[in-house]
Amino acid sequence: MLRRSLLALMVAFWVPLVAGPAVAQSNKTLRVVMHSDLKILDPIWTTAYIVRNHGYLIYDTLFALDGKLEPQPQMVESWTVSDDKLTWTFKLRDGLKWHDGTPVTTADVIPSIKRFTDKDVQGGLLAKVTKEMKAVDENTFQITLKEPFGLVLKTLAKSASVPLFVMPKRVAETPISQQISDTTGSGPFIFKKDEWKPGEKVVYLRNPGYVPRKEQPSGLAGGKIAKLDRIEWVSIPDGQTAVNALIQGEIDMIETPAHDLLPVLERDKNIVITVPDHLGSTYVLRFNWKLPPFDNLKARRAAEYALNQLDFLKANIGDPRYFKECRAMFGCGATFETAAGADGLLQSNFEESKKLLAEAGYDGKPIVVLQTTDLNTHVNLAPVAKSLLEKGGFKVDVQSMDWQTQVSRRTKKDPVDKGGWNISMTAAATVLLSDPIVNHYTEATGDRAQFGWPLDEEIEKLRMAFARESDPKKQFALAEQVQKRVLDLGITVPLGQFLQPMARRTNVTGNIPSPVPIFWNVEKK
Repeated sequence: MLRRSLLALMVAFWVPLVAGPAVAQSNKTLRVVMHSDLKILDPIWTTAYIVRNHGYLIYDTLFALDGKLEPQPQMVESWTVSDDKLTWTFKLRDGLKWHDGTPVTTADVIPSIKRFTDKDVQGGLLAKVTKEMKAVDENTFQITLKEPFGLVLKTLAKSASVPLFVMPKRVAETPISQQISDTTGSGPFIFKKDEWKPGEKVVYLRNPGYVPRKEQPSGLAGGKIAKLDRIEWVSIPDGQTAVNALIQGEIDMIETPAHDLLPVLERDKNIVITVPDHLGSTYVLRFNWKLPPFDNLKARRAAEYALNQLDFLKANIGDPRYFKECRAMFGCGATFETAAGADGLLQSNFEESKKLLAEAGYDGKPIVVLQTTDLNTHVNLAPVAKSLLEKGGFKVDVQSMDWQTQVSRRTKKDPVDKGGWNISMTAAATVLLSDPIVNHYTEATGDRAQFGWPLDEEIEKLRMAFARESDPKKQFALAEQVQKRVLDLGITVPLGQFLQPMARRTNVTGNIPSPVPIFWNVEKK
């Protein structure tokens, strides 16, 4: 933390002395530094946000969440529901074409839905109540349910983590255990695979054949009008270097500037700082239930007692304008905010942690905590966890890697000495954690669940009851029960909530407020 503060101070004094005229660039090319490098191309295979962001550029979705988080039709033109709420019939809109010019049909849609439901938590619940999916004709398909399911449209409109991106049939039929390599989509931009250089840049070109909807853009919904000919995601891992490049006009935007460098950007009249997602994100910690010691409940509880949120937030965000303690699994400021189950936890009670570890029979073997080295908001998560857990009686081995390597590493179920792990941490948009269904970190289905693979039938019963319930008061009571059990069992540990500003030059306009960074409607003058 001291190093980052000194760095910010050095930049604050140094930049004004060297900042000269902005570098001239094409007003049809947007150069952006994203929060991470892109090394994986399959937005269904992984839940990593950088891959999801890549997906939104090149694919389209059947429905999308608008600015009020309500599902709106996107690839769908119209739909009907039978009186018994069991048969849903959808018609695709005209003008949908793949990047190679061939038409999008329901033959592509059906396997795309299946691949999504095979992976996604909420999609999996829809799959459980689905009796049949079938194509009526090339532009019409049906979903027939076994029982009414009130979240059909919200599931089809899910924005993370993973969204239902529609892919060509040949691609969508790839087993979920395998990554796709064919990036043909039907979205507003085309991935330029021959210019993709991991660690250097990612390039997207405007799709001249894309037909946008006629509605005004709102959130992820409405008209996706590509006003840029070319988008370049430029890799600049060092935050100071990225900030200086933005001030010099060498790049146009930084998706997630380091919080301790924001004062430098705030003093430059050519830079705009905005917060595109006002609910922000939540840090989450996951235990590996497959390996000792966290296959033991008492070891997981010991860790929950040893940790506290404020240390994580101060070390990773620093500026109190942009963080707050929040022990709500569904987000502070969201509909289902509750502190149920959090009593006594996350308050660094080291004596209680040591007591539980002794009861668990912990043998003193170091636990492996994965550290991300290239995300500003994540880099200090592992060092803080190490300090707190060691005070609570654990021995800790922090293993450092870039974010994309960690995303791949956390999928491994191998023993620690063969590439496995014990604790992995990340952050998720709070709006995408806002209820027991959309929040994929509450799922407890074992091997099907998110990394860590927790298993608990009771949580799954509660989540399904929530999905069936329509009374808001009963929904809230169910959400409280889910959160209490999540914390009691150590399914997921919330580590606090924070806001992530975005920085762009003043000649870039049109960014739409959204929990997902999107580039349609953006223009550069």
